[in-house]
Amino acid sequence: MERVRCDWANSAPEYVAYHDEEWGVPLRGERALFERLSLEAFQSGLSWLIILRKREAFRAAFANFDVGAVAEFDDADEARLLADSGIVRNRAKIAATIGNARAIRTAVPEGIAELLWSYAPAQHVRPGTLAEVPSTSAESIAMARELKKRGLKFVGPTTAYALMQATGMVDDHVATCWRACSGTS
Repeated sequence: MERVRCDWANSAPEYVAYHDEEWGVPLRGERALFERLSLEAFQSGLSWLIILRKREAFRAAFANFDVGAVAEFDDADEARLLADSGIVRNRAKIAATIGNARAIRTAVPEGIAELLWSYAPAQHVRPGTLAEVPSTSAESIAMARELKKRGLKFVGPTTAYALMQATGMVDDHVATCWRACSGTS
């Protein structure tokens, strides 16, 4: 029997795998959260499918999203990234990713995982349908404001909410989705 998924997850095999294995699963750890934060920023204005298909290239290009390593990137690294056809070659987003790693090192002494998870709501109502899934929340607005205050870029409220969904801070699997029904999100 075919599993019923959130409607967005049915259009490509990459979406099916991402939905079934990752989206909405609580994620912790500096490297993992920095990767998701960075990829969500790169996705801004693009299809998430583009990012998923380039994910391994992003990992290779950005030192597997090791915050310390990316914080040390210099002008030569930025030029290398701008020439890398395996990733999204957007100068502002590349500079933001490097700058965000530096900001995490200097302005987030409690660690990025602790800071991000401090905005996870205590309660979240699962949406019944895709139409009920919000693009922002009070928590994502507050998270974005705090991240910007600490010097991070490309971290607006919509990006922050997408990060919260992707990393299990909120569970937006619709009520009919197998992940919602199984309680595994």
